[in-house]
Amino acid sequence: MITEDLIKEAQNKWGSGIVRIGSLKENKSECIQYTTSFLNEMYDFKNNNVLFKPTKASAQQFRPTFEMALSYFLGGDHSYCSEDDGFAMKPWVEVKFENSGFIIENDRAIAMGNYFFKDLSNNEVKVEFTFGYKLMNDKLVIDLHHSSLPFSL
Repeated sequence: MITEDLIKEAQNKWGSGIVRIGSLKENKSECIQYTTSFLNEMYDFKNNNVLFKPTKASAQQFRPTFEMALSYFLGGDHSYCSEDDGFAMKPWVEVKFENSGFIIENDRAIAMGNYFFKDLSNNEVKVEFTFGYKLMNDKLVIDLHHSSLPFSL
């Protein structure tokens, strides 16, 4: 059964993974290998499309496949979309989740709130999120990821 603690554990693991990806940016092959492993472990791309709307995506807003997500996080010469500059390559030094609420069922859960990305200069970016999780083999995987910057005029 899914609990808030299990969700928070998955969120901490996700945040640590984003930080790790950026820390590997000088070693391209290791970075790609780690990011591939991270996406396969944290998301359900192996079994289904994932409803993935990343924070900094406007030309191609939705990225339902593994290849599209990899492009978003890493960017580079062979990116799926020209706007992909490698979100995880900033690099970020800390990711902190602040949950607004949860909807929890036996094998499905949704968490919504803000998460905060801190860079090397100690600047922090606030991002709104909604993550959907499902329980597979006693661990949570993400099948819904929606992120956006807060509304401003």
